[in-house]
Amino acid sequence: MKEVLIITNYFPPEIGAASNRIHHLAKCLGKDFKVSILCPLPNYPKGKIFEAYKGKWQQKEFVDGISIHRLWIYASNSKNNILRLLAMLSFGFSLAWFFITHRTPKTVIVQSPPLLVAFSGLIFLSQRRHHIILNVSDLWPSAGIELGALKKGVGYSFLKWVERYNYKKAGIVLGQSKEILKHISSITQSPKLLLYRNYPDFEPPVIKEISKEESEKISIVYAGLLGVAQGILKLCKNLDYSKIDFHIYGSGAEEKDIVLFIKNNPNLPITFHGSLKREQLHAELPRYAIAIIPLLKRIYGSVPSKLFEYAKLGLPVIYLGGGEGESIVKKYNLGWIAKEGDYYDLNRVISHINKNELNIKARRNIQETAIKNFNPKHQIELLKQVL
Repeated sequence: MKEVLIITNYFPPEIGAASNRIHHLAKCLGKDFKVSILCPLPNYPKGKIFEAYKGKWQQKEFVDGISIHRLWIYASNSKNNILRLLAMLSFGFSLAWFFITHRTPKTVIVQSPPLLVAFSGLIFLSQRRHHIILNVSDLWPSAGIELGALKKGVGYSFLKWVERYNYKKAGIVLGQSKEILKHISSITQSPKLLLYRNYPDFEPPVIKEISKEESEKISIVYAGLLGVAQGILKLCKNLDYSKIDFHIYGSGAEEKDIVLFIKNNPNLPITFHGSLKREQLHAELPRYAIAIIPLLKRIYGSVPSKLFEYAKLGLPVIYLGGGEGESIVKKYNLGWIAKEGDYYDLNRVISHINKNELNIKARRNIQETAIKNFNPKHQIELLKQVL
């Protein structure tokens, strides 16, 4: 059986879109290939090694038919760029040591970002003439500039060089959006490009009416990373609550500030539920009327995977991200659009939502659209053809 190695910075038991996406990819490929994973000891998103893995330099596991090699990392979710860089470099060093001391399969899928983790893998693998597939989910370092996490200078110029190196060394590049593929083709014509959306793979639930007890106001839910890019704390401060209540699931850098804000404003109808496993979250989300997908700024190339996940759950969305994600919402009639970072526009959109638009028929239409158009099995078959 042909072997495939996947190098990723995120993998279960870590939660989040990136972890779920790679786990799904590994399980699907595992039906036809012998799949192994190289990843750090679990630490995301809190930036601390999970309790079950503390004090270990590495650990090998075998889960769902997948061989998992967890390597040492200096764990941090600090906003300090030096500490974040140290975290990425530490896993890069662990990868280098692994490549020196272990035999690696000829076919390797490398997840990017983080750029420097992908770079570490590509340096070693390209010298050994591996068949390299680079899976690009965001365009760094450009996204860092758009988010305000990076500034132009020597460091940014170096990362732009790393980005170009990574694309040119890959044999195939998987891009989660058309914008990503367009950007890569403007840099190099070397790799073969394949659109590979982040479609979720789970059994769609039966759509039910929202109970009357839960529908006095329009219930809006956010589930995901509580990071700077999403701006959930700012969202909490700027929502007009006259027509809605707001529910939050997740964890991340803003978590403590969000919890403190809710505590200091008990009159606001905001509930923080913490983090749930994906299966539990799928059971909870259909209780709500609308999911919200916010970004403080439009990020070129970004299409949040939760857009496809919510659609499969039959959950309409309010999308504040601009770009290609906005186009998908409009094309498939998945919900409403507001300008990214514009809370006046967001509140205007919410004020015009009619509860009749949230009925069971509308939710079923969204789910049927997702099942028909967002097919993960079709994508996996395309990928298998190039491995």
